[in-house]
Amino acid sequence: MPTDERATSTPHPLELRGVSLAYGGLVALSSVDLTVPVGQVTGLIGSNGAGKTSLFDVVTGLARPSRGTVLLHGRDITNARLARRARLGLGRTFQRLELFASLTVGENIAVAAEAAHPARLRPHRRHLWSSEAGSVVAEQLDRVGLTDHASARVDTLSTGLARLVEVARALAARPSVLLLDEPASGLDGEETAQLAAVLGALASDGLAVLLVEHDVELVMQVCTSVVVLDRGEVLASGTPIAVRQDPLVREAYLGQLAVS
Repeated sequence: MPTDERATSTPHPLELRGVSLAYGGLVALSSVDLTVPVGQVTGLIGSNGAGKTSLFDVVTGLARPSRGTVLLHGRDITNARLARRARLGLGRTFQRLELFASLTVGENIAVAAEAAHPARLRPHRRHLWSSEAGSVVAEQLDRVGLTDHASARVDTLSTGLARLVEVARALAARPSVLLLDEPASGLDGEETAQLAAVLGALASDGLAVLLVEHDVELVMQVCTSVVVLDRGEVLASGTPIAVRQDPLVREAYLGQLAVS
């Protein structure tokens, strides 16, 4: 077995141990420990530049840490290729919408479903998906509440619906660990409530979800635990209530947000 895939005993689908990352003289992450349990939404919050996206990049293989270990289902993936991580069950969305605007909602999800089996891709055909992918598309559309929008072009959707398409597309590869980078960005109150319901359902389905989000109220509502990053270091971690009441967190990030 390759050294970047050694199995290690851990009860968590995703675990970071002492992860550090630097870009030249800029320290993006410093000795970060983090666990993402199964069947829960774990929140990752912090101000701009705190290291949240850098952490996602390390987990997904877009950046290599200078120190530390990343484990996926007990397997060391610190040096694994991006495609290998995806095959082992890792999925991600990005802060910036990365959809195929000229395709329909269903076609966007089908591309992801087919990509898990490259031999089945049919780019030369009018219909982009196989019958197997079709069932995945239907399942994920229902999962995020977009069945009625299957035939709509993505560039006609509201931001809120487009973000749900991204979630559905990530789910089409059937990940066991899902990283969501600010999925509530640009959403109104009704759309945020719909997203909250989807996140709760994903956790109930047994996924391990790591959520980066600036909407603190959403984080406090859907997350079982919250990790706060500050200048690349873990400032605090614990239940939403404990984190919200932490004076260091309030001073560094939450400001005068009312304690509830």
